[in-house]
Amino acid sequence: MYPQPSSQTPSPIKGEGEFYYSLYYNLLKENILANIKEIFTSIQGEGPFIGYKQLFIRFCGCNLSCKYCDTDFSTQNSKEYSKDELIKICSKNSDCHSVSLTGGEPLLNKAFLKEFLPQCPLPVYLETNATLHNELSEIIKYITYISADIKLPSVTGLEPLWDKHDKFFCIGKEKILFAKIVFDENISNEEIKISSELCKKYGIELILQPKMNGKNLSVSSSYISRTMDKFLQHYSKVRIIPQTHKFIGLE
Repeated sequence: MYPQPSSQTPSPIKGEGEFYYSLYYNLLKENILANIKEIFTSIQGEGPFIGYKQLFIRFCGCNLSCKYCDTDFSTQNSKEYSKDELIKICSKNSDCHSVSLTGGEPLLNKAFLKEFLPQCPLPVYLETNATLHNELSEIIKYITYISADIKLPSVTGLEPLWDKHDKFFCIGKEKILFAKIVFDENISNEEIKISSELCKKYGIELILQPKMNGKNLSVSSSYISRTMDKFLQHYSKVRIIPQTHKFIGLE
């Protein structure tokens, strides 16, 4: 968040012009903070990078409200961090494969990320709902990996977001990008077709992740297999990977 200038603060466009504007702008940058729900190390349990040790930074807030989401990303009991504090934490965890920016939706903190990421000492792994393409475009050069959700209306309870995902993938394709779909017994053939075609358009790997009820799968193994076969009718780069960290009792 940006600090608000007091009534005593001179206007940045007065005085010595560009010098004062630069001084004012740099002061604001140094004071940008982010609300962080938690910071921890664990094993990545989702997608094609399962098994790698990561440093997880969970940002507060999200622009969506998926009905299956069980993650607490509220500001209650959160803490504000500066970029320098996060840089120090990343430096102390140099044995990690990467730093996972998760949430909530990390891209809501675009201004903070623009200051933090250029100095981040670890490769950056972005976990996102893939709806904020404008925000992604401003920090894409600092990202190495992108785990991008495709939000199905049948499981999220949201309106279709195909166009937003399309614009997001168009920007993210220059990085190591994969798509992830959480699904349950309500997935439709239309959703399977559209999401498959979207991933095929950009040649990205599609990870199917069965919805979990606690530590248990919400659908049967036979249903998972049938769903996989339906996707394969449209696109070949499809894999089933459940949330493996839940099976072994990790965060």
